[in-house]
Amino acid sequence: MSSADQPLYAPREPIFPKRVKGTFRNLKWWVMFLTLGVYYLTPWIRWDRGPALPDQAVLVDMANRRFYFFWIEIWPHEFYFVAGLLIMAGLGLFLFTSALGRVWCGYTCPQTVWTDLFILVERWIEGDRNARLRLWKSNWDLRKWRLRITKWIVWLLIAVATGGAWVFYFADAPTLLHDLINFQAASIAYASIAILTATTFVFGGFMREQVCNYMCPWPRIQAAMMDDDTITVAYREWRGEPRGKKHDNTTGDCIDCMACVNVCPAGIDIRDGQQMECITCALCIDACDDIMDKIGKPRGLIDYLALSDEAAERAGEPVKPVWKHILRPRTILYTALWSLIGFGLVFALFIRADIDLTVSPVRNPTFVTLSDGTIRNIYDIRLRNKQGDDRVFHLSLTSDAILRIDLEGTDERTVTVPANESLLQRVYVSARPQDDASSADTTALRFWVEDLQSQERAHVDTIFHGRTQQ
Repeated sequence: MSSADQPLYAPREPIFPKRVKGTFRNLKWWVMFLTLGVYYLTPWIRWDRGPALPDQAVLVDMANRRFYFFWIEIWPHEFYFVAGLLIMAGLGLFLFTSALGRVWCGYTCPQTVWTDLFILVERWIEGDRNARLRLWKSNWDLRKWRLRITKWIVWLLIAVATGGAWVFYFADAPTLLHDLINFQAASIAYASIAILTATTFVFGGFMREQVCNYMCPWPRIQAAMMDDDTITVAYREWRGEPRGKKHDNTTGDCIDCMACVNVCPAGIDIRDGQQMECITCALCIDACDDIMDKIGKPRGLIDYLALSDEAAERAGEPVKPVWKHILRPRTILYTALWSLIGFGLVFALFIRADIDLTVSPVRNPTFVTLSDGTIRNIYDIRLRNKQGDDRVFHLSLTSDAILRIDLEGTDERTVTVPANESLLQRVYVSARPQDDASSADTTALRFWVEDLQSQERAHVDTIFHGRTQQ
């Protein structure tokens, strides 16, 4: 068959990972329970913000365009906080991949976490690797149907809980749950749960490693983040080869038991070298160490290694300490950039004011001349009250010119902005005309807003168009 006739997509070969015990398997259990616990329970955590604000600790309030995270409240104009967090997440992924390979994929990626959970259910219902293999090859009898249907029902319940937990982040969780049960929730909530239920059920139950191999771009990008000093899961070929069952000087430590392959969720053989499919879950390390203990050989035939140490190990020379592999120019640069952005976000979070205003001059036209010769500019000022109660704001201006400020709809220069809301106020600024041809056509001015309760002030600079009296 020519290369042009070869299919681009290979049918999935079922993989039945064997149960394994050890340090890295225990670590994966802890990470799985922690991440799932955070995901499922976070929407139910309460946080008292006052009577006018939601009491859900983490909430993406799409209707009111707010993001709440415990004591932090992000408004739409502060989206740079979200953008900064996304950049930090990307740099963090680069950093950990450069230092330790695909640890994100092996331990904390949602696809890995839910696949681990689905495999746990599968093993609990159908048995370990050999039992699942026999069941797969057996005919469809009553027992096989019973086990499969039981497994699919449990998977479906997990998938429904997954989709349901996601929508709870976008509305008050207890209220939404009540509405969902009584079929009073919005159709978008049911649609979101259905889509996420389907994807979780299919991706975690049936596609598994194919999601990583065919749908995720990271396995193809990771090579750019790694080099010979990256610590990743590898096989000590110099020690394990040639493989054989004999325990004499003619064979290496590897007895070709296939334990590392049988526990691999990707179904690969780590002894073939670095492969795109490897997610660095390190289960092969636990499996191999267990075999080494049984045959009386040193642990570490498969281990976290840096490829640059291979030559030294072969020669029996000391290898570089771990910290020298991790602290190198690439990782230091990623850490510095990550820290700089994080510091900037924290600094911006603590210096932001509780009141805010934006000024938008009306440009069509830039100014108008009234019948008595008065020049008028019009501005739309948006005031934001970030407090939990209604506040009265006083508007004023300062300028080198003689200017008058008037608010549309009121003879006063104060407006009341509801708690945790914004208000768009139209403002007129007027000036007597200046006949001196040498005077400037524009004048700088500064709008001030003062919270009459807290005495806090904020300002925005802008321009007045038209010749003014100084």
